[in-house]
Amino acid sequence: MPVPVRRSESASTRPIQRWDPFREFEELQEEMGRLMQAVSSPGTTNGGAWMPQADIEETDDAWIVEAELPGVDRKDVNVELREGELVIHGDIKEKERKGVVRRRTRRTGQFEYRVTLPGQTDPEKIEASLHEGVLTVRVPKAEQAKPRRIEVKAA
Repeated sequence: MPVPVRRSESASTRPIQRWDPFREFEELQEEMGRLMQAVSSPGTTNGGAWMPQADIEETDDAWIVEAELPGVDRKDVNVELREGELVIHGDIKEKERKGVVRRRTRRTGQFEYRVTLPGQTDPEKIEASLHEGVLTVRVPKAEQAKPRRIEVKAA
């Protein structure tokens, strides 16, 4: 049974190589992995800030933002409200290691999360707390923005 071969551009100068279709699939998978890493990690390749994962919840009286910041110290996080936009930024420092790092997937460096909140806020009553790697920011709504139930009376 003949074995399929793959010829390179200049077949006369290079030896004939045995074609391995599984190796091509592995190369394709590795390339797709690099592409997905680049897409899911914006800013990490050029030294820019990355954006942490976050949930936003709206209640009757406030917006609650929970951002995942594992390993961050509370003094390395800044929370600001600018014209209705909540900005969370800071720095996660890389741990000093003694051994050889075989694999590293956790992000370090500068991060920034921005969200524009719909409606009026009460900037004087904003609260932020960091517990077990989750930053919780509670942004109260302004008094006029809170929904008010109006009782309907009989005529």
